[in-house]
Amino acid sequence: MTLNDVARAAGVSPSTVSRALRGERAVDPELVTRVLAVSDQLGYVPDPAARALATQRSDHVTILIPLLSNTLFVDLLEAAQRTLRLAGFQTLMGVTHYNPSEEEQLMREQLHHRPAGLLVTGLDHSVATQKLMARSNVPCVHLMDLPNEPPDDVSTKIVSSDTIGNNPYCVGFRQTDAGEAMTQYLLGKGKMRIVFAAAQLDPRVMQRLWGWRKALKQVNRYDPSLEWLNPAPSSLALGGHMFEQIVKQHPDVDAIFFCNDDLAQGALLAALRLGVSVPSKVAIAGFNDLMGSDQMWPPLTTVKTPRAQVGEAAAQMLLQLIRGETPEVAQLDLGFEIISRQSA
Repeated sequence: MTLNDVARAAGVSPSTVSRALRGERAVDPELVTRVLAVSDQLGYVPDPAARALATQRSDHVTILIPLLSNTLFVDLLEAAQRTLRLAGFQTLMGVTHYNPSEEEQLMREQLHHRPAGLLVTGLDHSVATQKLMARSNVPCVHLMDLPNEPPDDVSTKIVSSDTIGNNPYCVGFRQTDAGEAMTQYLLGKGKMRIVFAAAQLDPRVMQRLWGWRKALKQVNRYDPSLEWLNPAPSSLALGGHMFEQIVKQHPDVDAIFFCNDDLAQGALLAALRLGVSVPSKVAIAGFNDLMGSDQMWPPLTTVKTPRAQVGEAAAQMLLQLIRGETPEVAQLDLGFEIISRQSA
């Protein structure tokens, strides 16, 4: 049973059958219903390999994200997948676990299937992964990051994220600016001893650290002993543990800026357990405005990031590239928002 058999039985062209089965919105709903009914009656099952050979283009897009356990990436993935599906594309997902070698292997495997496009988290990749993407000539859009200017202080040891060329297509916001903005917010609340507490230590976290440093250096308040960095995975439990350590070793600290909301949520729970008043004794701020942050006590002050909007806009940009069009903006900045609640 072939696609042509379905087309003859449904009284439509083979291209209409193909587009209807891919779920493209441009096909008349009545035709879609007819094609699906005939396909079901005849028992036709599309062969994606044959379709790719016939059209010289697959109908799937590869998305690489660091984790599925982080709501941030789930929101991004769902928005991107919804947008691509409406355009007739399926998504194949890979999880890199923040491991450059794992990302390289996933990229190699996915490119063997000649995807129509790539959505890849971040701008920092191994040299081998960069070469794979460049040589494939597959359209690619990067998620969450925008290229940063190199740090003005080489001792920060933060590598610029712009490692993949001078003009990559990307959709996100400037992590450094967000870190700087939250630190300035805390300074504006009269906080003078502000800790930056971070886990995972991926490139985006390190850019937030750079923003924290920049804001404090501008007011001569930077103290390297207030950098609390742990490479372990981010979690509520770790956030509580870090909070206990910080208030014990730095009793004069009046604010803690956590790199992610789950850490900050764990800190708020630890503060309740220890009887530490928030924010009068120590203010607590987070990042990403994850689910539950507004339900903590006190509700968590945080940086709201546009992850769903990033997923949708990046998918739309990739569809333009797949069609051979040039996006109006190569690097789309969707910004961020400081959400002021009672914890800071």
